[in-house]
Amino acid sequence: MNAAHISSEGNAEEETADADERPADEASLSKDDIFHLLQNERRRLVLRYLRGTTEPVRMRDIAEQVAAWEHDTTVEELTSKQRQRVYIPLYQSHLSKLDEAGLIDYQKNRGIVERQPLADMVDQYLQDAPETDSSDEDESDAGLDDYYVGSTVLGFALLLGAVLELPFTTFLSGIALSACILLLFTVSTIKRLLD
Repeated sequence: MNAAHISSEGNAEEETADADERPADEASLSKDDIFHLLQNERRRLVLRYLRGTTEPVRMRDIAEQVAAWEHDTTVEELTSKQRQRVYIPLYQSHLSKLDEAGLIDYQKNRGIVERQPLADMVDQYLQDAPETDSSDEDESDAGLDDYYVGSTVLGFALLLGAVLELPFTTFLSGIALSACILLLFTVSTIKRLLD
């Protein structure tokens, strides 16, 4: 029991020394630093997991939840291989990078991770985009596709009618026919620009 207490004090002293070794200019991060850290999805998922925590958490719990999110499943349904494929890179690289940046306190030897106040700075970049915006864009793109498809079909009908000398196209010369087809696509393009 005494040995555990000494070990605990030793770790506390090491943590204090590590905190003292960090330069004062790490109190904030540049946007480039933030974007560099957040370019990796696993690091973003770690920060997402830690967003609601105030106490230290086990690294293993983080790895399991990140693996579950990556595989779109629950922690209980993960395979050992899925857990391991996430655990190892987190252990070897990702958590250390977040620790070096001051976003988390990662005690590698104990497998403990704690969110640091500096992590609040990156929360704004982790916000999920509202789904309504993307669905609106999809609907408007579908409408624009309809204009182009309609213009193509009508242009093809006019051209085919002129080639077959159908009655509704016989009054159009080659230049007039070309002008009509060009007008169809011009109207479609203007409609797209105005929307």
